[in-house]
Amino acid sequence: MKRALALVLAVLALVAVLAACGGQPAAPETVVVTKEVVVTQEVKVVETVEVPVTQPAGEKTVVEFWTTDNEEERIQRYEEVAARYMAEHPDVEIRIVPIDEATISQRIATARAANRLPDIVRMGVERVAAFSKDGILDEDAATAVIKAIGEDDFRAGPLRMVTNPDTGKYAAVPFDGWIQAIWYRADVFEKLGLNPPITWDDINAACDALPGQEGLIYALVLPTDPGQNYPHQVFEQVAMSNDAWPFDAEGNVTMNSENMVEALRFYTGLQRCAAPGPQYWRGAREMYELGQSGMLFYSTYIMDDLVEGSGTEGGGKIQIAVDDLARKTGFAPVMQGPNGEATYGQLVTLGIMQGADPVAQDVVKFFLTGENYLDILALAPFGKVPVLKSAVDGWKGLSEYFQYYDPETLDQIANGFDYMQRWLFRPDYDATQRAVIGDIEGRLLIPQAISKVALEGAMTPEQAAQWLQERVLEIYQERMNEGQ
Repeated sequence: MKRALALVLAVLALVAVLAACGGQPAAPETVVVTKEVVVTQEVKVVETVEVPVTQPAGEKTVVEFWTTDNEEERIQRYEEVAARYMAEHPDVEIRIVPIDEATISQRIATARAANRLPDIVRMGVERVAAFSKDGILDEDAATAVIKAIGEDDFRAGPLRMVTNPDTGKYAAVPFDGWIQAIWYRADVFEKLGLNPPITWDDINAACDALPGQEGLIYALVLPTDPGQNYPHQVFEQVAMSNDAWPFDAEGNVTMNSENMVEALRFYTGLQRCAAPGPQYWRGAREMYELGQSGMLFYSTYIMDDLVEGSGTEGGGKIQIAVDDLARKTGFAPVMQGPNGEATYGQLVTLGIMQGADPVAQDVVKFFLTGENYLDILALAPFGKVPVLKSAVDGWKGLSEYFQYYDPETLDQIANGFDYMQRWLFRPDYDATQRAVIGDIEGRLLIPQAISKVALEGAMTPEQAAQWLQERVLEIYQERMNEGQ
């Protein structure tokens, strides 16, 4: 018994010496665990065994992706593309967050104040200049993505639209877009001997002639809702067709110019033959599909809806009241005013925000690659014209509804980015002026002014133009002060 006890004590002493002399390994794969084994009723022997240690799993990189494609079906498609990326990159989690286009500026401001900006934001190009001026877009990241995809594959127009004139860098990544037009009942126009609604005079003539004809109640639905961006989009084309711009060549604010007043007078005057307001795109679309109005200001998004009926706010679809409506519908993308002509369209971009994880760049590239990109475009092929030349052939096969429209119309749509105009894209405007234009749209100043004239009767066109002049001067001064 004594010999056994001595042996145990010797083993213990040896273990202690080895523990004192040995260093701690940097990343142990095993640890020494002691357990007691009873040898006799009186003596305990220490036994050493090796047990594997499980390393703690690393945290995933989270990429928060805000998208204004916020309908349920579209969110699901974004999540499907995101799931493909996450399957290839299990250490990344992409969170798709739906947001409303009309509230994006406020949502970004709130997130910025809380220091919780998302990584990626799908947004209209009108936001890009303002957000770039605010310093919340990572231009280096956007430029890197565009170069990785290939600048030559992008249409020149979209790249020009996202270029910051002060830095020469790309402030956001072009994604898709649409062309705006007056869609009109070509069959009724022909029967009544009306010209297509291209010139102001012809639009006014149709306004007076259409109500009460061929079942039509109104000539059109005029965008007048002060809380929606839709009135701004339509009015901007009207303004440009009369050579009315927010700034002149010397940088002076010109919201109360004679041409701007004239544009406001023409636009609000159309309320005489329009559905009572306030109205925005949903009412305009539904009344045209129901055969109640003869003209519709809308983007190319409308094309499939004119075949099968659009979705209603409460679910279900509009039952189109006019047989073969798509084939009876004309397309007038150009508007001619007293002092010029203009087209209008939208470029949608993916902005990479300051502070975004570098993985966000790879996610944006993934969404613009191959089948991933075509799957997004397929959500609404007519409203999502590709910005990549390599995607055009695939895009043309995305919808059976292409067959219902004239090939000339389809060509105009496919090449729309080459002639699309916006206040933002005037080449002599600097970054500050472009930021102000983004603020004008983001703060819904034009819709408010239109409502005050057309619906409330609280202002004349001259007074509304002066109100706009004062608001824009204030914004311009704010932006100028930021740069000091």
